[in-house]
Amino acid sequence: MNNQISAAVRTNNITYAVRDILLIANEVAKTGKEMLYLNIGDPNIYDFEPPRHMIEDTYKAMLANHNGYSPSSGIKTALDAIGRNAEKKGIKNIQDMFITTGASEAIDICLTSLVNQGENILTPTPGYPLYTAIQSKLQMYENPYFLDESNNWQPDINDIKSKINDKTRAIVLINPNNPTGSNYSLEALNQIIDLALEHNLVIFADEIYDKLLMDGVKHTSIASLNSEVPVITFGGLSKNYMVPGFRIGWGIISGNGARLKNYIEAINKILRSRLSANHPEQFSIVGALEGPQDHLDVAMQKLTRRRNMTVDMLNDVQGISCVKPEGAFYAFPKLEIKNSDNHFVAELIKETGVVVVPGTGFGQVSGTNHFRLVFLPPEDKLEKAYKKIGDFFKMYVDKFEN
Repeated sequence: MNNQISAAVRTNNITYAVRDILLIANEVAKTGKEMLYLNIGDPNIYDFEPPRHMIEDTYKAMLANHNGYSPSSGIKTALDAIGRNAEKKGIKNIQDMFITTGASEAIDICLTSLVNQGENILTPTPGYPLYTAIQSKLQMYENPYFLDESNNWQPDINDIKSKINDKTRAIVLINPNNPTGSNYSLEALNQIIDLALEHNLVIFADEIYDKLLMDGVKHTSIASLNSEVPVITFGGLSKNYMVPGFRIGWGIISGNGARLKNYIEAINKILRSRLSANHPEQFSIVGALEGPQDHLDVAMQKLTRRRNMTVDMLNDVQGISCVKPEGAFYAFPKLEIKNSDNHFVAELIKETGVVVVPGTGFGQVSGTNHFRLVFLPPEDKLEKAYKKIGDFFKMYVDKFEN
């Protein structure tokens, strides 16, 4: 008799490359090799800290015993601050807002409330693997569109047009993008709005990195460009305010209210059924959004130096090319190899202890190979890691490519 308990079929295709790669890294670490982790976008592991007043606001809330459930959509003071911040970004015609356990929960809830089995959403490739994981869970079929590496990783509008069908319900934008660090142009955003209006699509605007920008570039929230198109803008404290462990995110629903009414009610059904997001941490939102922003100046000075080192050192390696990121803290270098990026990364970790993530974990144009790295660590660690990558690449080509 076979008493093995079967897992749900919907989990078969769920992968998360950022953490899955640790299965290899952990085995290598056991050998005593020095490890250099460039795989996870957690600023708190390195020399980044949140504004002190956010920690104090949370602590005061705990001492005041705001330790029970909050309202399902979040506390009013925090929601008001999120609304004011959205209006500063030019977002109008806001229909609803809600606070969630990280932006990840907001994305999950909004997809669950919209898409039926057998339908699809357009997801950026490369893109954050959370979206494909939720697709598998909801038994949607994948419908990726490509970002154009030759055009600074901007959305390929013609590819998007070719992928829309009668089962497409939404288009996802990650802007600034994870894993490429690209910041989308006004032209691309307006073209996407036109497609969404023409095909009755909801735009999911994942803008969790919207304050982490370099070289004086400006970020534009797509919802600010049209007050009628249905948009859910996702944000949160994790990246901009260096508190990924707080698990505080949010969604802002804007656009034509009559068109959105039923969808908003569906979202609120799920919000009510899961009770609430973390309560005391919500008291840090007002101070985060409306208090001193000095930490951003310090962070962006560090990240700009580290981005420059990343691009310069990797582009000096023959066979590796790296488009210059404009936002966030990721780069997505291209590998000129015959083998797969999975093979390259596995061998890199075993040989050098440098942990990056294969490009296949984020999606890429067929026939290309990439890896994602995080340039959060201090310059001395990045310099050591990039020298190891450069030396290893030459050895890899001699050993596996010739």
